[in-house]
Amino acid sequence: MRRILCLMSLAVLWGGTAGAQESPAPGALEALLACRGLADGSARLACFDTAATRLAAAQAGGAVVVVDRAKVEAARRQAFGFTLPSLADILPEARQGAPSETSRDAILKQVEAGVVSARPGRDGKWVLTLDNGAVWRQTDTESLLREPRPGSRVVIKAAALGSYLVSVDGQRSFRARREE
Repeated sequence: MRRILCLMSLAVLWGGTAGAQESPAPGALEALLACRGLADGSARLACFDTAATRLAAAQAGGAVVVVDRAKVEAARRQAFGFTLPSLADILPEARQGAPSETSRDAILKQVEAGVVSARPGRDGKWVLTLDNGAVWRQTDTESLLREPRPGSRVVIKAAALGSYLVSVDGQRSFRARREE
């Protein structure tokens, strides 16, 4: 599942960058921002009008996509637990002006959710389906004092070396990996 998501992400990103290179509006945002430097008011207005029209055409054609912070945060929460490529890893030009990896906005450290269903797998380790659609499977042998049940609250934290710790109703955490 993880490989499929990575390949799909790469295909979307690769397709998006190929389309942007063929677009009649490369550099549309940069052109708009460059207009601010013009001293003459009428020249600046004409520049803004031209650049804004070009930017709108690029957005309508899909060469430029504008996403607000709330949608980015929702996507991060939805993908929490999966290793997906970042634009900075794929496109060198995305590194310029991108938040650093140590920025608190760049890394989601934990998510909270409710349990929809909980069952022990064939190996006796817990499989939790959460209200955000994620499915997490226990990877260690840590036992729980109280079994997870529908309605239980879980906190999933990013841990060392790409692992994750799941705490159910404030109990001791166990290691888990995301399956869906």
